[in-house]
Amino acid sequence: MTLVVACGLKREERIIDRPGRDVTVVIGGGDASRLDAELDARAARFPGIIMSSGLAGALDPTLRPGDIVIDGHHHLVAQIAAALPDARVGAVAGSDTIVATTANKRTLAARTGAIAVDMETHVAAQVAARRNLPFVALRVISDDAGSTLPPAALVGMKPDGGMALGAVLRSLARKPGQLPALVRTGNQAGRAFKSLDRAFAALIATGFDHISPEDLPPA
Repeated sequence: MTLVVACGLKREERIIDRPGRDVTVVIGGGDASRLDAELDARAARFPGIIMSSGLAGALDPTLRPGDIVIDGHHHLVAQIAAALPDARVGAVAGSDTIVATTANKRTLAARTGAIAVDMETHVAAQVAARRNLPFVALRVISDDAGSTLPPAALVGMKPDGGMALGAVLRSLARKPGQLPALVRTGNQAGRAFKSLDRAFAALIATGFDHISPEDLPPA
């Protein structure tokens, strides 16, 4: 049974969708409406588990780059936790825009009780509910709750999920003082991508991509 995965970036897709895996991936690229439509169409074709996966921002100050957060259907969360015993179980919030500042992270944490945030989880959860399919999120922390993302990091994603290098360089040219923060952000993201790669490989090794919704108890 095909695992349907929503992510934001092409780099995440390359980590998740490897040869031999029964996985289909939809890249959001920061466009919630398009992601909703494309993910819904994919779920109609492959009515399996819907997963949100990729990088996330921390709302809980105890989370660090590379930490794994899981949320969703309790049976699926338990299976992932068994394969990834260091993962944190907690609510993952969704946002149509990047939650970039420490103040906004604190506000969102207080309002939702979530421990992490990304731009795909809320969309994937909505599609899963609409299609009456099980949902789970597996996200890896990239920026911690005490970090404010530099302006260049906010313009670094193309609509197709690729890297907008030109926009990043133009932002740096306008505000060169953000370079140290951008380097830090890049290093944290690199740590998160490596963690995502290891986590997904461990999960696939358990046969997670072959679970059928019919095999699961009610959420």
